[in-house]
Amino acid sequence: MRIAIAELGQETDSFSSLRADLSEFEANGLFFGDDVIARMRGAGPLGGFLDVVREQSHPVELIGLIRAWGGAGGAILDETFARLKSELLDRLRAAGPVDAVFLALHGAAATESEDDVEGIILEEVRRIIGEHIPIVVPFDHHANVTEKMMTHADLLVGHETQPHSPIETGRKAARLLFRLLAGEISPVRAWQKIPMITPQDQFLTIAGPMKSWFDRAREFERQPGVLDVSPYPMQPWLDVAEGGWTVVVHTDGNERLAKNIAAEMATLAFDLRNEFWRSERIPPADAVAQAEMAETGLVILSDTGDSVYGGAPGDNTTLLKELISQKVQGLSLIPVVDDRAVALAFAAGVSSSVTFPVGGRNDSVFSQPVEIEGRIAALSEGVTVELPDRGVCQIGRTALIECSAVRIVLLDNRSFAINHPVLYTHLGLDIAAAKIVVVKTASNFQFFAPWRKQLIRVDTPGTTQSNLAAFDWKKLPRPIHPLDEIDNLQFQPSVFPVREFACV
Repeated sequence: MRIAIAELGQETDSFSSLRADLSEFEANGLFFGDDVIARMRGAGPLGGFLDVVREQSHPVELIGLIRAWGGAGGAILDETFARLKSELLDRLRAAGPVDAVFLALHGAAATESEDDVEGIILEEVRRIIGEHIPIVVPFDHHANVTEKMMTHADLLVGHETQPHSPIETGRKAARLLFRLLAGEISPVRAWQKIPMITPQDQFLTIAGPMKSWFDRAREFERQPGVLDVSPYPMQPWLDVAEGGWTVVVHTDGNERLAKNIAAEMATLAFDLRNEFWRSERIPPADAVAQAEMAETGLVILSDTGDSVYGGAPGDNTTLLKELISQKVQGLSLIPVVDDRAVALAFAAGVSSSVTFPVGGRNDSVFSQPVEIEGRIAALSEGVTVELPDRGVCQIGRTALIECSAVRIVLLDNRSFAINHPVLYTHLGLDIAAAKIVVVKTASNFQFFAPWRKQLIRVDTPGTTQSNLAAFDWKKLPRPIHPLDEIDNLQFQPSVFPVREFACV
């Protein structure tokens, strides 16, 4: 049995001024050929797939193609996508006949000129391998699933939780693939777009309407003949022609069951649409004051408008300005992406007193540079770490600036480590000593769980802000909730029948 495996993913923020070039993928580990298999054990959906391969009683020959994960950011440069796509397709052609393709994608990637990156990839992979070889895709559950993706993939399996567990998603998709190859199942796919977008405030699956929606999916999966039910609450800052929420249902050959479940899941999401707009965000000034008054730390301030994990630049200065102007007394940690400020810090050297502006360069619409005065406490460069579930991460050059009780970590790139304790510990800071930490994410707080005493969602402006009406939507299909009034909605899911596969 020969299976080709690959990962090519990025999450695009259409409202970011950034553009994703090859360096965005290199910073997270860009691997080819056998290195894909060697380097991805224990990391991401491919790591989950490799776990399941070791469970098989029969030999499996793996053909590593490419691992290119670009995190989240602005639209991918056309030339960068063309290069990565060529690497994937050329290596697939060179591999010769395969029995299956396991292709980890994100589902919400766009380039400067293409809305549907994953649909394009799947179409071209299908063209190479033909109609009778299965393609299985583990997706991020913030994917925007399109008709082209549904047409060319045979299983599209989304994350079951937020925060995500990419390894578990890879395992789930892999087990379905091996059942398919053994002739044990014949997947039918039902697909329903849901005309709604919602902010990130209710995206966690541990409580609220998102828990209700995802719990219902798990309930359906316990029914006989149901293989997978994947809800897809599209990430909110993707302005594309087929944008909107989706549900995808896989059953074992039962078209009517798949269609009925998809319709019920879509109806439930739309019925809960107003609940998804409930918010606990508070203004920045109030958030900092509340954190300062807390009896114990660590208080997490969620910078929702500058979520690097959602594609924002990471240089919004709204909370930095408040921490400095309010002269907080508790030790406060905050990251800012600013390569020019990092260069100034390196030129000055450790222990130097410095005064220079930081941040507000890429995100100049929603924030402006802040002049800081402080001492350079530490510098680092060339640090590469292995992050749990994610794999290799190049932190790049960083500078730790002491400004009274505020510790600013300047980064020269939007490293995935920006919301990890390692960003501070590798510079000699003790997380347990801190009162406040700013995280540039609206959902992924789990990395600071050992110290967390309180979480405050801050209503910051930015390219990932929750006020979706503030953006100029150009491509999103209309009508769509809440930008338009929608009445008497009836869902009629599309069904994609079973493909004929040769059992292996």
